[in-house]
Amino acid sequence: MHIYGTKNRTTSFEATDFLKRNDKMAALLPAAMRMASLQKDCADALPPMFGQCDVLSFEQGQLVLAVPSSAMAAKLKQQLPKLQFALHKRGWQIDGIKLKVQVTRSLPPVVQMRTLVLPDTAVDAFDSLGDTLAPTAQNASLIAALKAMAAKRRPR
Repeated sequence: MHIYGTKNRTTSFEATDFLKRNDKMAALLPAAMRMASLQKDCADALPPMFGQCDVLSFEQGQLVLAVPSSAMAAKLKQQLPKLQFALHKRGWQIDGIKLKVQVTRSLPPVVQMRTLVLPDTAVDAFDSLGDTLAPTAQNASLIAALKAMAAKRRPR
């Protein structure tokens, strides 16, 4: 069972498996699943720019959402009637929605670096280009760069 809002599916599966195995904690599973379902419905009803908003609580018809900044809270206030209507259509009895600014440290996106793979013929061509250029002062840095790149790309 996947808990919506967790960063990866493995974490949510481990969390729900733990709740299922522990007798005392198993009582929390229905509440966790209800909150996860509400979080998913909120995310579906709101534009993608509000993807960092999270459901904090839902008690006695009052929904409390966590927003990362006051600027986003101001923008989200304009969307609250639409959100409340969409949640009513999905069966949630919501009388009011409150926003709570909770500044969290956002994690920088993980950038996957590609490694350039040149075929041996391309490396040989760059090496021979460095050999064929005239050894002038103007070409010295280009020749050095070509030789260094070819040396770096050669299989060891």
